[in-house]
Amino acid sequence: MHHTLYDLSPLLRLLMVGAALATLPLLWVGLRNRNASSAQRLRALTLVTLFLTFDLVMFGAFTRLTDSGLGCPDWPGCYGNASPLGAQAEITAAQIAMPTGPVTHDKAWVEMLHRYWASSVGGLIVVLAGIGWWMTTGVRITRAGAAGMPNPWWATATLVWVCIQGAFGALTVTMKLFPAIVSLHLLGSYVLLALLAVQAVQWTRYSQNAPPTIVASGLRAWMLLGLSMLVIQAASGAWVSTNYAVLACTEFPQCQGQWWPDMAFAQGFTLWRALGMGADGAYLPFAALTAIHVVHRMLALVTVLTLAGLCAALWRSQAFPFLSRALLGVLLLQLATGVSNAVLDWPLPAAVLHTGGAGALVVILVALLSTSVGRPQTRRLNP
Repeated sequence: MHHTLYDLSPLLRLLMVGAALATLPLLWVGLRNRNASSAQRLRALTLVTLFLTFDLVMFGAFTRLTDSGLGCPDWPGCYGNASPLGAQAEITAAQIAMPTGPVTHDKAWVEMLHRYWASSVGGLIVVLAGIGWWMTTGVRITRAGAAGMPNPWWATATLVWVCIQGAFGALTVTMKLFPAIVSLHLLGSYVLLALLAVQAVQWTRYSQNAPPTIVASGLRAWMLLGLSMLVIQAASGAWVSTNYAVLACTEFPQCQGQWWPDMAFAQGFTLWRALGMGADGAYLPFAALTAIHVVHRMLALVTVLTLAGLCAALWRSQAFPFLSRALLGVLLLQLATGVSNAVLDWPLPAAVLHTGGAGALVVILVALLSTSVGRPQTRRLNP
């Protein structure tokens, strides 16, 4: 059945749904913090937005892993409608034509709920940016009170980035789950979490008048190394997930009964190609999927060792007791869910938790970096 990939006619109604959903956390924050200062209210709203964005990342993983990403094969609505209710006939026809295909009533609702959720998070980010600039320009504070206030350009960058994420979401649908686009969309969600985590830390410090924690420069360098390795590992994990390469190895620690199975690295890591296809248009060989999976495992080993070392260094420093325990706990969760994805035939709860765990690690590492500064080097004078 022919359908238009982009149909903007339901866009206004979708934005209204997102705005209506965004009013719920806004009202909740306002009521719970009605006697608080403006900075405390904005801190609370930033934390709520971070929480809802994290949940959105998890629901996005659920959408992808249940093959619901094309439940509505156009954008931004569903067959030109603001909800699957108006597309009952089209969805039924598509389901009859291809009973095991990507379009079903259930998948359409999952996909549209993801879009509603994303639009509501976008609405909250618009509010964060607007209030941040309003406060910074002195409408609510004196010049003296502006000292140490978070830079509103962080909120502006977040707003720009969420618009980019929306564009990648549209391309994910219209380019039929193109692996490079889907991977960038997933990585972009982690960037969004990082931007919100920075603002949450900044508003917490400002509202509580708390200075940054001074740590050894070596510890800061280790935090940066851990975040760098996590970014590389997250990119590898996104490539595994979007190419459905998880089940290329169903044993651990070996793969297909070998330590070094047959692998096609060049084909597996050709980035610009359709799902399941090579650059030449032929079907992607199983050896290419094996290569994608094994590389992810090797990078996981390096990342785990790096973050485990950071946990030990944080424990010795005793500077961040809560964050160090959280880092260790999420790291262990990632190990458990990563192994279970392979040996337990990719169970949905473990796969969703694995995506969420990566997002949690991003938030923790960014929070560590945002709440600390390196100890300045003192130059020893010769007598």
